[in-house]
Amino acid sequence: MNFNARRKPKLAVFKFASCDGCQLTLLDAEDELLAVAEAVEIAYFPEASRAVIKGPYDIGLVEGSITTHHDAERIQQVRRQCRTLVTIGACATAGGIQALRNWQDSAEFVRHIYPSPDFIHTLKMSTPIAEHVPVDFELRGCPISKSQLLELISALLAGRKPNIPTYSVCLECKRRLNVCVAVAQGIPCLGPVTQAGCGAICPAYGRGCYGCFGPMETPNTESLRAQLHVLGQTSQEISRAFRSFNAWTWHFRHASDEEERA
Repeated sequence: MNFNARRKPKLAVFKFASCDGCQLTLLDAEDELLAVAEAVEIAYFPEASRAVIKGPYDIGLVEGSITTHHDAERIQQVRRQCRTLVTIGACATAGGIQALRNWQDSAEFVRHIYPSPDFIHTLKMSTPIAEHVPVDFELRGCPISKSQLLELISALLAGRKPNIPTYSVCLECKRRLNVCVAVAQGIPCLGPVTQAGCGAICPAYGRGCYGCFGPMETPNTESLRAQLHVLGQTSQEISRAFRSFNAWTWHFRHASDEEERA
């Protein structure tokens, strides 16, 4: 993408149903934040500033899933305001942990939780942004990787394709010289089907991957499901493993549904 060289590109950050963790990743880039602020004009970012500069915006970062009728209408407005729209985090790219409601009756939850359920207006499902508007790029993770976010912004400013890996966490394990927890210790792990980005944090400390970055480019979930059974996992346990931060992605959803029916 080519920006007007006479002015800084306008960057806007929007929030929908989420925990704010992915927005905070930008603020956590302490050493690099000044460089980002120098390269772009942070025009709209309620998490960090009350100052608001009206759109249109060159780059829009969207955190959170669509869970209400108001959200569904607002994301249409956001899309019209943003020249390039990027979804950040598991909620925005996969519906988030709140997408677990998609397998249940959300109205029943409302009746049990709220003393006045008539005041609660929500959609039956929690869905990713891409199910409502065209998205130019998805940045995975729960939360997203700081280095990947900085790479994305740099790539957009330079007009090149972001160098974001689509291979599995297993490659990150090998680079860290981790001993495979599944092979050596028989620990269930979603690493073989999960996209890299976390640096294989959990396997490095003797725990299986939880799938925080969602499915890799070509995940063989059927093969992994068979291996998890070999490790002694029940169909219920395997279904639960796939129903976490990225439960509503097609590959993880299909895998969990197949195990539920088994």
